[in-house]
Amino acid sequence: MKKDKNINIAIDGPAGAGKSTIAKMVSKELGYIYVDTGALYRAAALYITENGIADEDIAEELEKADISLRFVDGVQCVYVGDRDVSGLIRTPEISMAASRTSAIPAVRAYLFETQKKIARENNVIMDGRDIGTVVLPDADVKIFLTASAEERANRRYKELLEKPDCPTYEEILSDIIKRDYQDMHRETSPLKQAEDAVLVDTTELDLEQSAQAIVDIIREKTE
Repeated sequence: MKKDKNINIAIDGPAGAGKSTIAKMVSKELGYIYVDTGALYRAAALYITENGIADEDIAEELEKADISLRFVDGVQCVYVGDRDVSGLIRTPEISMAASRTSAIPAVRAYLFETQKKIARENNVIMDGRDIGTVVLPDADVKIFLTASAEERANRRYKELLEKPDCPTYEEILSDIIKRDYQDMHRETSPLKQAEDAVLVDTTELDLEQSAQAIVDIIREKTE
């Protein structure tokens, strides 16, 4: 690996592509810090939703939120102030709210510097919607991770199947298609593949195969 500076890996892609899970696996394999930017945006959405904050007041009110990532017993947890919200930010409602609020410039500005600072100080793997295009445009390696909407919906359905309030496959697919549209058509930092990103389609791959494919790409580009 290069030793003259910290290595930054950017992984972008649509909702449900497995970015977070795969990025965690890759970071463990390579010994990098994993930065879940989606969790930061979900935490902001939770704070905004719970407090009923109007869009015009977000810039001022978010300064009070104190959103951070902390490592507790080796596990990355998301905090708002001193409150661990790691479990609360994974509901379908907060997912949709995060898609909307992440398009608000004040939200992006609030979290932008936090992400940049972490990347400057560490070897990181950072995933999100605009990491390779906006947050880390000079990342050493950029990956655009995707899968078909149908496969992403199928994976999500299997994850939620044991829950009593599990939505139908059709409802999940509809939500994914809607979120894809929102993410790709928002005015601020829309979801798109960076020109120098490597496309990795995991429709036909399992998690281990997907992670290994990315590890191979990173090693090829940084060794």
